[in-house]
Amino acid sequence: MIKNKYTIERHYIDVRHNVRPGTRLISGTPGFLVAHDTGNPGATADNHFNFFQNWTGDSRSAQVFIDDKKILEIIPTGTGADPAEKAWHVLYNLPTDNERYGDDANDIALGVELCFGGKIDFAAAYDRFVWYLAYCCDKWGLNPLTHIPSHKQLDPARKRDCDQALAAGGKTLKGLLYDVAAEINEQPVVAAASAPVPLSAGTAQTIIDNYISPAWFASQKANDQIGMTHFHNLADNLRLAASIPLQSGKAALPFQRLPKSNVQEIIFRWLSTAWYKAKAANDKTEMAYYNKLANALRAAAFMQAE
Repeated sequence: MIKNKYTIERHYIDVRHNVRPGTRLISGTPGFLVAHDTGNPGATADNHFNFFQNWTGDSRSAQVFIDDKKILEIIPTGTGADPAEKAWHVLYNLPTDNERYGDDANDIALGVELCFGGKIDFAAAYDRFVWYLAYCCDKWGLNPLTHIPSHKQLDPARKRDCDQALAAGGKTLKGLLYDVAAEINEQPVVAAASAPVPLSAGTAQTIIDNYISPAWFASQKANDQIGMTHFHNLADNLRLAASIPLQSGKAALPFQRLPKSNVQEIIFRWLSTAWYKAKAANDKTEMAYYNKLANALRAAAFMQAE
């Protein structure tokens, strides 16, 4: 992805228990991202900084606010020098975050808020929202298709965000997740490639989570040792192409070119099937997603894009 596409501004509110308790995420780095909208049409990121800086009521906050002009972190997230801290953005005692991710959102996740409505240019705010979510997924190896729940999904009895803001701009949550995945795969425009392009950590992890791990477990269930070894090696080749640690725990070597045979296998075994299924459903968002995913793999093997 284009890592300097937007600037991340950091202007932290004061430490106070009801807005910024000052404690680190117990997971260290974020384990998932919760997509919120502010529910305050027309209020900007700066407006929300001022609100939480002066709020003396019940516990509530989020780490990040994004409008059409800026991406503003008001509580440390770990994208900069300061380690990620908790915020109060999802109620405790809800089951879904624990069932999906093993703990409470406040303790292991970032709350990312989309500002919308009024004079805020939705398209510009949405582009920043997508990029920031992609940046975080890429930084921490999160799968955007599984690790960005909306607040509504975690608390459906009370909340409508971020679906209400997306609907106001003609978008959907599903489209948002595919846009984030596509953003991870986006590469800077260059005159001509002179070397393979490393995979992003997020792209590698998405392919491993969605395709290779299920295939490995299927081989294990069938007691197919050859298949297990093959899929283990395939996953490690993706990790090497993204310069992320290997499953064994050993640090990855500097970026290694992805073998062309691996690219062809992943595309023909999984991505082409998914692309044709999306085509049959006339889902152009999914079609574009699978095409970009395939081209990211081709770039890592120094193959021509299609």
